[in-house]
Amino acid sequence: MRIGVWVRNGVAAAGLAAAVLAGCTKTDEAAKGADADWPSFVNAWIESDLKANPTFAFYEGREEYAGQFPDWSADGLKAESDRLNDWKARAEAMDVSGLTDAQKFERDYLLALIDGRLFWQVTADQPHLSPTWYWLDPGVYLDRPYADLATRMADYTKWASNVPAAAAQIKANLTGPLPSVQIDMGASSFGPMAGFLRSEVPGVFKDVDDAAAQAAFAAANEAAAAALDDLDAHMESLRATQVNEFALGPDLFSKMLYATERVSTPLDELKAIGEADLQRNLDALSEACALYAPGQSVKQCIAKEAANKPDGGDPVAYARKQLVELRQFVIDHDVVSVPGTEEAMVKQAPSYNAQNSAYIDPSPPFEKDMPAFYNIAAPDPSWPKEKQDAYIPAKADLLFTSVHEVWPGHFLQFLHSNRSESMFGKLYVGYAFAEGWAHYAEEMMWEEGLGEGDPETHIGQLTNALLRNVRFLSAIGMHTGGMTIEESKQMFIDKGMQDEGNAEQQAARGAYDPAYLNYTMGKLMIMKLRADWCEAKGMAPASDDYKACWKDFHDAFLSHGGPPIPLVRGAMMNEPPASVF
Repeated sequence: MRIGVWVRNGVAAAGLAAAVLAGCTKTDEAAKGADADWPSFVNAWIESDLKANPTFAFYEGREEYAGQFPDWSADGLKAESDRLNDWKARAEAMDVSGLTDAQKFERDYLLALIDGRLFWQVTADQPHLSPTWYWLDPGVYLDRPYADLATRMADYTKWASNVPAAAAQIKANLTGPLPSVQIDMGASSFGPMAGFLRSEVPGVFKDVDDAAAQAAFAAANEAAAAALDDLDAHMESLRATQVNEFALGPDLFSKMLYATERVSTPLDELKAIGEADLQRNLDALSEACALYAPGQSVKQCIAKEAANKPDGGDPVAYARKQLVELRQFVIDHDVVSVPGTEEAMVKQAPSYNAQNSAYIDPSPPFEKDMPAFYNIAAPDPSWPKEKQDAYIPAKADLLFTSVHEVWPGHFLQFLHSNRSESMFGKLYVGYAFAEGWAHYAEEMMWEEGLGEGDPETHIGQLTNALLRNVRFLSAIGMHTGGMTIEESKQMFIDKGMQDEGNAEQQAARGAYDPAYLNYTMGKLMIMKLRADWCEAKGMAPASDDYKACWKDFHDAFLSHGGPPIPLVRGAMMNEPPASVF
């Protein structure tokens, strides 16, 4: 998944103070004079937001922001919260009587985006509590062919030269005491990234034949690595005051759900919904295992499926083959429209981001015909061999990871969002929309006939579903019900069918990413919306022609870009927005 947009944008940091002070004043003044003109208002917001969040802006394809970071100082954070509150007040005060339905939808989209930003930055105070709030990933300069190599090296050099100041601001904000799981997360990112800068990045730019540029690059790269080493040492120093408390608590968790996803469902009801879906998938797994491994226990069945690894133990090469077959399946079965000819390139994830077993960097909306990158992580070489071997996904498991990340999951979803009529749809894709769609795509593809009824394939789909079911219940349990990380880990083993290494990683993630319930939460809202939308067109789930409406539903759903799913439901069903499961 691409954390860079839907999570990092959701918790995006303040913005470059100089840009806010010098660059936004004119734009904001123009917007104030054009509050009744919605297109001008939207354009002014977007330009203000890109200037305030230059890392995000560059990631989305605005190359003039190369190398810049937001201002994460105390003054910068205050400036960003003031900016967000100002835009929110302006949007709320707007006379909507003259707006079209599409413009009213965009206004609701904007207000939800701002509420989510303010929740993470101000209400949950993530800049002072979580290293995951900060975006320091240099991958876009290294992987994305947006310019010739010399230009990209110059842009990277600028980025690296700004890392020490950014790292100093992070260090000043993360003073502790911090939850131990947050310290672990920082330690697993900053130190490995420093090593990556020294060992891997020079090779990317070795062919640039410019001695002066190479010298500037080398100096800036080493300074950046040293700053990350210092930040890593700082995170280790915080262990002296670390705490075990990490839970948001029921009140903040409920506020998170509404501010970020417009979900108002009571927590006890959400928990019951999650438990029911977990049981549905466990029952389906028992049935699939009875066909795949008759006479064996479910654990033995899972072990048999898990032992069927990609040829040569190379999931990257195997995923390349899967993507060709999956794309053709989507086309042949007319699952959803495939706009454009862009491709997803498969590669091994960089070591500093190996905590994400698989994720995609999609094509940016401000760039044309730019490839996306499907990253697959290798196991940590410090792990025992048995644990490393278990980390490599099985063929069937990897198949549905490829469905999730590429065809027809995230990659295809971003092909649609990049062509949205709304610039909001292009730029702002939310966590539950993106992960909900990608996770929904897994079960939908099985229902469409992927695997032709093969029980091993079905087990691959179900183990992915069970993983997300346990994330859902762990997020609620750990942040509202007193569940410990160890108890979450055991649930991932017992109910999620995960090995110990993955279970440990997944439980830890739930402690620092309480919103990772969005996979199952988004999927279930999409499934309910599909059923209701198709039934309104005369094709109820029990009817023989139910699937005949799916492609139209998929295209209609994806056309909205990536707002909170309750807003999409309101637009597609012509009813007030609501979280319906």
